[in-house]
Amino acid sequence: MSTHEPNAISSDVAAEGGTALTRSPNYKYWVFGALAIGIFASVVDHGSVNVALPTIASHFQTDLPTIQWVVIIYALTIAALLLPMGRLSDLVGRKKIYIFGIMVLGTGAALSGLSTSLEMLFPSRILQGVGAAMTQGTGMAIVTSVFPANEKGRAIGMFMTMVGVGAIAGPAIGGMAVDLFDWRVVFFLTLPLNIIGAVATIWVMRGWTPAQEARRDKFDWLGAALSTGVLVALLLAMTTGNKAGWTSLPIMAAFGGAIGMLGTFIWWELRADAPMLDLRLFKGRTFSLGVSAAFLTFLGSSAVLFMMPFYLQNVLGYSAKAAGFVVVPGAICMAIMGTVSGVLSDRFGWRPFTVGGLASSATGLLILSLVKEDSSIWMVIPAMILMNTGMGTFYSPNSSSVMNAVGIAKYGVVSGFLNLIRNAANVTSIAFATIIVTATMASMGHEPNLEAVRGGAEGVGHAFTVGLRYAFLTMMGIVLLSMVLSALQPNQVVKPDAEPEESLDEAPREDIELTEQESEV
Repeated sequence: MSTHEPNAISSDVAAEGGTALTRSPNYKYWVFGALAIGIFASVVDHGSVNVALPTIASHFQTDLPTIQWVVIIYALTIAALLLPMGRLSDLVGRKKIYIFGIMVLGTGAALSGLSTSLEMLFPSRILQGVGAAMTQGTGMAIVTSVFPANEKGRAIGMFMTMVGVGAIAGPAIGGMAVDLFDWRVVFFLTLPLNIIGAVATIWVMRGWTPAQEARRDKFDWLGAALSTGVLVALLLAMTTGNKAGWTSLPIMAAFGGAIGMLGTFIWWELRADAPMLDLRLFKGRTFSLGVSAAFLTFLGSSAVLFMMPFYLQNVLGYSAKAAGFVVVPGAICMAIMGTVSGVLSDRFGWRPFTVGGLASSATGLLILSLVKEDSSIWMVIPAMILMNTGMGTFYSPNSSSVMNAVGIAKYGVVSGFLNLIRNAANVTSIAFATIIVTATMASMGHEPNLEAVRGGAEGVGHAFTVGLRYAFLTMMGIVLLSMVLSALQPNQVVKPDAEPEESLDEAPREDIELTEQESEV
């Protein structure tokens, strides 16, 4: 059987000894269903914990800036380890890393819920972050690899729909749990899902064996250490820079260290026999443009969800619950369009949906850039729907283009890299928008701090809104730049027997042979 057939199973499944389930034409959906449980649990955990932060702060008698590190340290751990865990999954087997990651995630959640002090809670959240890093990129790589080449968009779209559903359900579930029970329940809620997800994955994938060819390489420990160091230094600086001061010595040292380690990482990866991330992939136009467009898209849109609660609650005067409902319609549209655009892009090519989606997002940002202190919520909601619909329409086809540009042996590290780009761009977007807004507030004679908006001093709402308009206009420009890059991508309609782009460019001969071997079951 060949992966060129629509109902083919992945080359990660052994030709001999596979179960009857692995030979089923619906096997790809069984795998997705098993992994969807773990994906949903991971995303729900993140959203529900955010809602519980004020209650956790009260319990441990600390302030909100301190307790926010419950979220920050979790996000930092995920971002720092996505690339190493993705590469490790390519070498030792994605199933092993994913299942072990679910177990680590569940253990960290249990320990977080049992924590009696912040000294116990913070390390427990780090453990959760390690488990999430093992599952996020690896899960996407497995789902992508069980679908044939001409259904990559469908696979990624289904994956992103589960992420979207989890993002919507997380805050609602977390809020109910905190109101009805206690903050500890927020961490325990995902334990049954983690257990069910692990058992389902073990059962469905019992006939799955990792590609033997990928094991020829050694793990790049220096590359892993350098990539982790770059991200920790950079994201710490971006997260704390506004409070500590962008020109303060610690922040400048963090940026300098990140730049130095990044240069060393690039130098090492170009010379290593088995690099953490093969930088030669960037020679391919589809890969390089797709990755760049992904970063710019999240850079130009992620800060909206961070800034809008300040505007809705402290400028327009809506309650936190009402502000939360404003986001829901757009989030639902994003979840739906993830699958729809993924399926359609498999048939009609990537470009109409990447370019069209970004045009929708840019239009939404343009409308948001017109907000005033007395704007109607019915101006905000359609703008949010347009922006999030565009994001959902863009992401699946763009990710499909990147995944189709590489061989299956690199799916783990490339999936981790895509998730890393999203996480890094999210943090950078928030920092970037905050700089624009607070600088505008300072130029108008107000304290350059978002907390000042909560105070409700006279004129601060106007200054904040003006800064918000500048931020949204700048973000719209970034999204339009991403749209130009997406328009330059080939509008490829992938056929079942398509070769990855890397085998057509300047990949070494062993990569070509590996792809050919892996295409046979």
